[in-house]
Amino acid sequence: MAKILIVDDAKFMRMTLSNILKKANHEIVGEGENGKEAVELYRTLRPDVVTLDITMPVMNGLEAVKAIKQEDPTAKIIICSAMGQQKMVVEAIEAGALDFIVKPFDEPRVIDAVNRVLSY
Repeated sequence: MAKILIVDDAKFMRMTLSNILKKANHEIVGEGENGKEAVELYRTLRPDVVTLDITMPVMNGLEAVKAIKQEDPTAKIIICSAMGQQKMVVEAIEAGALDFIVKPFDEPRVIDAVNRVLSY
């Protein structure tokens, strides 16, 4: 069981991801709506895994990956993206994200991504 922080500006997406992860016996330790909240929540909660949406207000997921990795190079981050954001996904992976999942979420793929990053 991992402690997971979910960050997405859409409440529905956070709820969907939360339900998938809880079913797989993971604990949701926090939720945020933008990259700035992601960085602040990461600091206080120190989750095992962070799921980060790419497109968010205030600070996007790419900037948040860089900020979190700067503070904690061992942070395990999974990027969530809609179709057609390949360029930003590649940039996020280059910045230190370990995996990505595409919206709409495919339950087995989400669980697989979390298990994979936990094994790093």
